[in-house]
Order: sequence, then structure tokens, then C-alpha cells
Amino acid sequence: MPGSGLAAAWEISARLPSTRVVMLTISRDDSHVFAALRAGAAGYLLKDTETERLPTALKDVMNGEAALPVTLVTRLVEEFRDRAPRRRALMPSREGEPRLTSREWEVLELMRRKMTTAQIARTLVVSPATVRSHVAAILRKLRVPDRDAAVRLLDNPEP
Repeated sequence: MPGSGLAAAWEISARLPSTRVVMLTISRDDSHVFAALRAGAAGYLLKDTETERLPTALKDVMNGEAALPVTLVTRLVEEFRDRAPRRRALMPSREGEPRLTSREWEVLELMRRKMTTAQIARTLVVSPATVRSHVAAILRKLRVPDRDAAVRLLDNPEP
């Protein structure tokens, strides 16, 4: 496909929200899977998928289900399972206190991986200005002075 399949998924999802997008790719990279799902893809199939499985996978997507190889589903579950305890520890328990959005959690995790603003922007397919806005909101909500302090809080939630 000329251009970016990810950009096409964003555009299709934005212009035709009822359209179900399925990515057919060779990439098994977690960041590509997550980016495709964030772009609105309902399926992420690998090009080495057995050809007999494709019609069933596409029918499943047409019927409102997701189409992901089992190996990728397992990695998605591991990704969320790995971060869950840190998220619960940082989430305020009292009503009315600010909470991080799911996008802010994604940015915080990428900050933890020592990614720059530009790298985070490319990974999330957003502008650097959007990343800076998310970082500012994270720092404000966690009441910390800088990225390093936010990451330390993520890694060591106990005071």
C-alpha cells in the first residue's frame, strides 16, 4: 500500500466510523499492534496467517468481533497485566481527585521507557505538541516537578 497503513486506518476510522478496518501486515512489533488498535483497527492479522483462517477472521470482524492472532492477544494481556498494579497504586482513591486518562498512562509508560517527546509522538501517531500537553497534565495531576519524578512515582508508588 502506498503511504502508511496506519495513517489510512486513522483516516478511514475518522471519516467512516462504522467501517471495520483490518490491518494485514508482517509486523509482530507490540508498538505497531497498539498503534493500529488506537487508530481504530478491529483486526490485526499477520501475512503468514493461514489462508483458510482469513475468511472466518473477516466475518468475525464484520460481526463486531476483533481479529487478532492468539500470540498477539497473549502479549496484549501481558502488557495490561504488567501495568495493572502500578496503575492501581497511583490511582487516587478519593472522589474528586484527578485521575490519569488512558492516553496519559500510555505516555507515562513510554516516558518510563526513556523515550523522547519526538519518539513518543511517532509511537502514538500524534504531534509533539500533543505529547507535551499530555506530559504537562501528568506532572500536574501527579504533583511532581518533572518527568523523572513521575517515572519514579510509577516505579515506586509507595511514599
